[in-house]
Amino acid sequence: MPLPESDPEDTLIDEACRDLRLPAFRERFVELSAAARREQSSYKQFLLDLLQVERADRDVRRQRSARFPRPKRLEDFDFDRNPNVLPETVGDLKSTSWVREGRPLVLIGDSGTGKSHLLIGVGTAIAEAGMSVRYTTTSALVNELAEADAARRLSSVIARYSKVDLLCLDEFGYLNLDKKGARLLFQIFTEREECKATAVATNSPFAEWDKIFADPRLCAAIADRITFRCTLIQTGTESYRFQATESERHNTAR
Repeated sequence: MPLPESDPEDTLIDEACRDLRLPAFRERFVELSAAARREQSSYKQFLLDLLQVERADRDVRRQRSARFPRPKRLEDFDFDRNPNVLPETVGDLKSTSWVREGRPLVLIGDSGTGKSHLLIGVGTAIAEAGMSVRYTTTSALVNELAEADAARRLSSVIARYSKVDLLCLDEFGYLNLDKKGARLLFQIFTEREECKATAVATNSPFAEWDKIFADPRLCAAIADRITFRCTLIQTGTESYRFQATESERHNTAR
């Protein structure tokens, strides 16, 4: 919204919002101040309205920066269809304490058992709590690192990932990695070890991780970093999506 040049107070507020990085506050304070005058709102109510606008805008920006492929919330997970997943364990993951402690989360189970739903749901809850989150698949991350390495900007990409409070890494183990890919991925885990949290969703049990990596030593080192002090959730082998599809088919037949 353009600011009236004749009002020096608006100009000063605009400058302060820039300095304090309050984009939504800056964009809408003229509109909300006019509404407050019309409605004769109290100073506290006007301030609360501005703060709520800024908070809502930040929630939207965190969701966008996390790059979730689709919306998923923990509240929408059907625990009745997957009794392997305990609501109490999932409920604890809404807290930011484990993220602040840099502890890993490992979700293991067959396809369709709700791993990605839980991964995105946890990431969404942490983002809404005010922490930075980034979602990506393992193959996309390895490709990004390989391209950065070829362009001689690997260190900057690794530095960017090392600053994210929670890295959600999906489809871990879906594709086998060569030595270079494993080495690049290892650098990410090393940078984040015990200081930043990483959540991994995989369909491969720990005993099969040696098939993912061409280098057994790197496999052991990565597994050590992912599993140390981790929260482990095993989502089982019965497809969550298949059960839902069968249930819909049965209800339609009736």
